[in-house]
Amino acid sequence: MSKGHTRDIPLAEARALVQLAIDKAEQLGLRGGVAVVGASGALVTTSRMDRGGAGGMTRARSKAWISGTQQIPSAEHLTRMNFVSAPVEQGFKTASPEALFPGAGGMPIFDGDEIIGGIAASGATVSPFFPAGVEQVTMIADGKPANPEDLLIHYALGLPYVGQHGDDYARWARSFGDFPEDAPEGLGMAPAPRASAQFEHEWAMRLSDAVIAEATKRDVRVAVAIVDHRGDPIQQDVMDGAATSGAFVSLAVAAAAATFQLPSGDVDPRVAPSLPYPILTVLGGRPIGEGDSTVGGLGIAGIDATLADEIAAGVLADFA
Repeated sequence: MSKGHTRDIPLAEARALVQLAIDKAEQLGLRGGVAVVGASGALVTTSRMDRGGAGGMTRARSKAWISGTQQIPSAEHLTRMNFVSAPVEQGFKTASPEALFPGAGGMPIFDGDEIIGGIAASGATVSPFFPAGVEQVTMIADGKPANPEDLLIHYALGLPYVGQHGDDYARWARSFGDFPEDAPEGLGMAPAPRASAQFEHEWAMRLSDAVIAEATKRDVRVAVAIVDHRGDPIQQDVMDGAATSGAFVSLAVAAAAATFQLPSGDVDPRVAPSLPYPILTVLGGRPIGEGDSTVGGLGIAGIDATLADEIAAGVLADFA
């Protein structure tokens, strides 16, 4: 237990948890995003699986934030919100703007007795509902139905499965009929091989790693965001000790670069209010090209913007 300031889970440990969740998701044929937030509420890392769907990362980040900062499963937070008056509920949302999606599924991350973060998953097919065509035995843990979303998170944390979304038996019945009385122990918590079909995700990880390596060489600590051509995040990482504002700024400059197909510093700031997503028109974001197409954007922040832009341009020039 730390005896001083709030301690956030280190980036390497957070990435390892995300990877476990992605391994299990690919094994089950699921697609979505996973987010880890520190106990302070600062973003640590997020990853979107291939074809994971827009919006999933934002939902996962919100639930992870609730779990890490309120130090309870986000399902318990949701239960409490259902018991308070509407003004109190609205007051919480106003005072906690990162709790945009107060849904179930987020879980606190412990180091011994100390909570050092929160983790959650969401996305295209990552939900508490059983997808069509799934092998039923993989949706059973310890002889009980295990919904996909909660299964990923408990597997990543190495915890016995406990559903966070209400009645798993009712959802099972809706999808498959009555849960069998002689159900097997199931394969829900069976070890998953390393994911091998996440090509966009691995590409984004390599790009983020290249930025982190260059920042380390220059003795600076940065936040990195890689987005698709619509500006939705694929990968975000915040180096240990980096400025916490960097997670927001890097995403906004990456979105500007990707959606305008220009360096973020060249985008006219007057257009920002007309967009349904945040952008920043300062230095640090660069479009990512593939052939004649712009496939995404890279954003770097948390340091001097001129240096961030220099790193972004240099890494993209060398990245293959």
